[in-house]
Amino acid sequence: MGNRRVAQVSRTTTETTIELSLALDEAGESRIDTGVPFFDHMLTLFARHGFFTLQVKAQGDIAVDAHHTVEDVGICLGEAFARAWGDKVGMRRFGEAAVPMGEALAWVVLDVCSRPFLVYNVSLPQGKVGTFDTELVEEFFQAFIRHSGVTLHLHLLYGSNTHHMIEALFKAFGRALAEASTLDPRIQGVLSTKGAL
Repeated sequence: MGNRRVAQVSRTTTETTIELSLALDEAGESRIDTGVPFFDHMLTLFARHGFFTLQVKAQGDIAVDAHHTVEDVGICLGEAFARAWGDKVGMRRFGEAAVPMGEALAWVVLDVCSRPFLVYNVSLPQGKVGTFDTELVEEFFQAFIRHSGVTLHLHLLYGSNTHHMIEALFKAFGRALAEASTLDPRIQGVLSTKGAL
């Protein structure tokens, strides 16, 4: 396959300390420890359904709340994907996935194009899942797109169980990123008529 598409990102602020590693083409076991159990669950299934190997160790000011930890992990994950993609030569670029979770259905469409933009068409019925503030889902995706350069459209088509709805989003996000990251031998250079992404 040529060069291994991997990345490591470290980030330390007064609020968080994060170590993250990512391998795009190695569907190994992921190890996620952010101190925010529901978020760990979402990142684990994201990596599993995206066929990525992801390791995250985060320590944050979760005694305040999980906001800084979730946002900063989003920053680091976005940076990791941008580094692992490199020059994007041979990548399919676009990805799409619709994923059900029980009564919920999520649809995610994205473009790895160096133009960060988020459409967040998601309405969640509950403000919390356990102790997790559901408004942090949007914060995570905003941080990710700003640091990965991805145009990302997230649609929660329907659902009633907040856990199921968020889980469907993260699974669809993983599958769509896997599709966009796939190397296709038919693609010469980058998939753009401009010759650059």
